[in-house]
Amino acid sequence: MPLIKTPFGFDSTALEVVAGIDLSGKAAIVTGGASGIGIETARALGAAGAAVTIAARDAAAAEKVAADVVESTGNSAVASSPLELTDRASIDGFVAAWDGPLDILVNNAGVMAIQEPTIAPDGHEMQFATNHLGHFALALGLHDALAAAGSARIVSVSSSGHLRSPVIFDDLDFDFRPYEPFLAYGQSKTANVLFAVEATRRWAGDGITANALMPGGIFTNLQRHVGGSDYIEQARERFKDAGVKFKTPEQGAATSVLLATSPQLEGIGGRYFDDCNESETLTKRGSGLGGVAAYALDPANAERLWDVSLELLG
Repeated sequence: MPLIKTPFGFDSTALEVVAGIDLSGKAAIVTGGASGIGIETARALGAAGAAVTIAARDAAAAEKVAADVVESTGNSAVASSPLELTDRASIDGFVAAWDGPLDILVNNAGVMAIQEPTIAPDGHEMQFATNHLGHFALALGLHDALAAAGSARIVSVSSSGHLRSPVIFDDLDFDFRPYEPFLAYGQSKTANVLFAVEATRRWAGDGITANALMPGGIFTNLQRHVGGSDYIEQARERFKDAGVKFKTPEQGAATSVLLATSPQLEGIGGRYFDDCNESETLTKRGSGLGGVAAYALDPANAERLWDVSLELLG
């Protein structure tokens, strides 16, 4: 099956990707839409006419961003709603309050490389609980709304960090392995890809497809657990000789917006993209940020993760 290629690439911005696309009458949710690439994802979808809900832990920040997006796009149908992905009551409340069909769900929120082993209220490692389990529960709860749209898309924001670790089913919470921040992050990001694979297999018949992506190297609040600005400067130096370039948040949001809106992706799911194009499958980790590990697209892994996740949610 040939890889999907689009007219867009590394330098493309979210607004460029969505130019000429009309999302009037469509509803979208962007988790983590109050910071980083989530802001620019919400802005691009709003600029195309969608009714956008910015779902975030920080209600005040989300409200402020929603007002900014309304002002910059002229689209008054942009609002905010509190959502804490490690709190099942918060997820259930968000789902219960949702009314009507849902055309686009962008699972964008995330946490990276928490330095000390941290357990979420549900009893699971914090990065896995936030990045995967919370979004999994949210998507399950919104399934009927997605199905009601007739042709809905889920966008699962992963990372090249998934190349650091597959999902270790026998030790998801580092009960036996020594905790390592980026291995935990990598496991959760692999889970984001596997979710897209299995959601498409299970839900395509309901008119729901899901794809995953690597947004690129973008310096945002995501790096807060690894030193913030100091980490950023070190990363620039570390990757300089490898030829790795970094993106602005506007560029970083482009692949998410592409998966949410591009006519080329109509009815297509279970794939992984970076720089606005489908990624090459890797059997060995390289030196760059591109490509997707074969284990992250493996159908058996995807089905197993789905079943395990259902058990973990009780």
